[in-house]
Amino acid sequence: MPFDYKKEFKEFYMPKNKPEIIDVPEMNFIAVSGKGDPNEVDGDYKAAIGLLYGIAFTIKMSKKGNRKIEGYFDYVVPPLEGLWWQSTEENSGGEHIDSKAVYEIDYGRKEDFCWISLIRLPDFVTEEDVAWAIEEAGKKKGQDYSKVRFMTIKEGVCVQCMHIGSYDEEPATIAMMERFLQENGYENDFSGERMHHEIYLSDARRVAPERRKTVIRHPIRKVGG
Repeated sequence: MPFDYKKEFKEFYMPKNKPEIIDVPEMNFIAVSGKGDPNEVDGDYKAAIGLLYGIAFTIKMSKKGNRKIEGYFDYVVPPLEGLWWQSTEENSGGEHIDSKAVYEIDYGRKEDFCWISLIRLPDFVTEEDVAWAIEEAGKKKGQDYSKVRFMTIKEGVCVQCMHIGSYDEEPATIAMMERFLQENGYENDFSGERMHHEIYLSDARRVAPERRKTVIRHPIRKVGG
């Protein structure tokens, strides 16, 4: 039976629909960065997702080719994830800057979204394996995968909650998370390294908006800490 990260690490992928505090360890990902409205037809966001899955499945299926990855075991490709922030007039290029005004999401300005789309990698996958997969997928599919990169993230202490519903309804869940933080002596701790984080457990192409499950995660710290 393939190893399924969602089932084996339920604390990270299957939280309850009420806020909870969790300490998230360091993890490795494949990542593609971009900017713009994620709902744009044939836009950069949708193209980024295609690139990520192309590399994710090249690595997963390496077992059937000549590439022998040390420590390999069969696994289910983990769900799509995303880090989100927004550009401002001073940050029009979407570069990370240390400002809460940038990292607190305004859902009415989708055109200003900056994002890093992610898929988690098993621990046995190295940066060299990702470089091989980018080259291999490019040869086989005749497509440029150079935007994909290896990325290590350590989020640390966070608040998270399962959001059930459309993406546009996320502010209600975030407001519940904010109240939880205030009641328990915590505050958000956004930065260029720790951002609004979403994990997509439902396929938006197949699941009705009101039934979609999305993990929402924010970095936090103790008030006065």
